[in-house]
Amino acid sequence: MSQITIVEVGPRDGLQNEAVVVDTATKVEFINRCVAAGVRRIEAASFVNPKRVPQMADGEAVLEQLPPDAASYIGLVLNERGFDRALNTQVDEANLVVMVTDTFSQKNQGMTTQEAIAAVAAIAPRAKEAGLPVSVTLSASFGCPYEGEVEVARLVDVATQVAAAGIDELAIADTIGVAVPRDVQRRLAAVSDAVHVPLRVHVHNTRNTGYASALAAADAGVTVLDASLGGIGGCPFAPRATGNIATEDLVFALERSGYDTGLDLDALCRTSDWLGEQLGRPTPGLVAKAGGFPPL
Repeated sequence: MSQITIVEVGPRDGLQNEAVVVDTATKVEFINRCVAAGVRRIEAASFVNPKRVPQMADGEAVLEQLPPDAASYIGLVLNERGFDRALNTQVDEANLVVMVTDTFSQKNQGMTTQEAIAAVAAIAPRAKEAGLPVSVTLSASFGCPYEGEVEVARLVDVATQVAAAGIDELAIADTIGVAVPRDVQRRLAAVSDAVHVPLRVHVHNTRNTGYASALAAADAGVTVLDASLGGIGGCPFAPRATGNIATEDLVFALERSGYDTGLDLDALCRTSDWLGEQLGRPTPGLVAKAGGFPPL
């Protein structure tokens, strides 16, 4: 069976779009529950302006309370100021974001795409010096809520510039949930031909194509996929942004398709139910409601 690593993004990408601010203790328990289910890479914190994303204001406090070496804790940074904050924690990886379109980049990060690429070029060598692996998420790699369809040539151009900064991993992200399997395969092939950096894929289920797109990425040879427990989350700066794919639903689909995730599906489902209780509403994922199925 081919191995697929799932990066759990719920504690950051999932919670950042919630109307209620989840307290630090609940975030820590959320992450610890993910670790107990076998997750080994987790987006644990975000070092962004707390006025813009108040749900993520306690990044340092969350990381301080996590058990060291239990998983690889990822911290999101957008600029050198955020990276300086991350360096003072036990974060294990730095993840940066480059929006592929300028309009979305201005609304999300207050900078152009080229300015975001310049930030990566400035931060990547500092992270290397500190011994932190660096990944970059190329958001809106498929479509933009403001500029529409993203041309493959534009994606390849941005990916090539970002990879030249000496990063360790490149995540191709469908931030607004418009990807379909054929487009996933086409864009992955184009980026793979242009850069020689391990690829990760982050898709949303906004239009009910997320799981098909994730499976298409796995079939295309991608071995790292993002997902969020319960399917919570989305980008707070994209109109009608919903639909991270649910970790438990993705695990079910992958393992029924012959992939090995190494994760405990029952434990993930219990955590999805627990998370719904903390948020005061059922989570969007379906497998936690329906249950698993005997293995093939």
